[in-house]
Amino acid sequence: MSLAAHIRTLGRGPSRARNLTQEEARDAMAEILSGRAAREAVGALLMLMRFHGETAAEVAGFTEAMRATLGPCPRPALDWPSYAAGRSRGAPLFLLSARLVAAAGHPVLIHGWNSHQAPIASVRAHLGAADITFAETPATAEVALKRDDIAYLPLEAFAPEALALLKLREVLGLRSVVNTVCRMLNPGNAPAAVQGVFHPTYRGLQQDAAALLGLRDLSVLKGGGGEFERHPDKPIQLTTLRAGQPGQMDLSPLTEGHRRLGDRTIDLAALWSGETRDPFAEDVVTGTAALALETLGHTDALADARRLWAARTPSLVA
Repeated sequence: MSLAAHIRTLGRGPSRARNLTQEEARDAMAEILSGRAAREAVGALLMLMRFHGETAAEVAGFTEAMRATLGPCPRPALDWPSYAAGRSRGAPLFLLSARLVAAAGHPVLIHGWNSHQAPIASVRAHLGAADITFAETPATAEVALKRDDIAYLPLEAFAPEALALLKLREVLGLRSVVNTVCRMLNPGNAPAAVQGVFHPTYRGLQQDAAALLGLRDLSVLKGGGGEFERHPDKPIQLTTLRAGQPGQMDLSPLTEGHRRLGDRTIDLAALWSGETRDPFAEDVVTGTAALALETLGHTDALADARRLWAARTPSLVA
């Protein structure tokens, strides 16, 4: 079906327009990825979807079509997408949280698009300090996962077409459903995933889309700047799938205070080694790691995260 037919479905007027079904969304994205659709038509489709409000079926359909174009990627235990803009956050402490999860024996594949972030929040700029391999190809990521149980795979290395669609924001001036779809890609088909959102309403959307896609275990968090990163001073609502079943966890603050994640220029390597002591940053790291470990089935996840932090190797090699 041509993209024009799907644009008509979305835009034929207040009384007749509707959202796309999962099958229609899959067909629309397949048409886009084929290269046959005009750029103007792609923009029209994405903005009409934004106007209506993206649905779980549309997110799932788009994701299915994108996944069908991906090549082989290494399979981790935990999928960790990182696509936040980082405008309201400090250093990406969650990278050390992911290292703790890897230290527990759960391979973690972080994937994302982060080159647009400010230096203080740039995931790519901090990968070396966190001793996480920047994998230029899926094959490089596989080597790193086998060696270190953790790797970062940039979006352009496994889904350049998705990155091109993501960059349409520079032309359209608004985010689109593609931002959500990238979080759902799970290129290594991990059985469990963690996802961060900036707007709370997206927690349920991503939960429902993940269920349609057959994901077994998921935790979605309104995190620091939109990343999967827990603020230890605040109550947390965690939206979940466990064994494919939807749920929600309301978690109390880990600490007392009114501290902020933003404007923190912490050296991740120094924090890991103990050269820098920052109780708040350490609470962010262990609290975030605990949520990921719970997603992976740990029953006493916070204690496990704190134990892993205390027992960590004292230095990282940048």
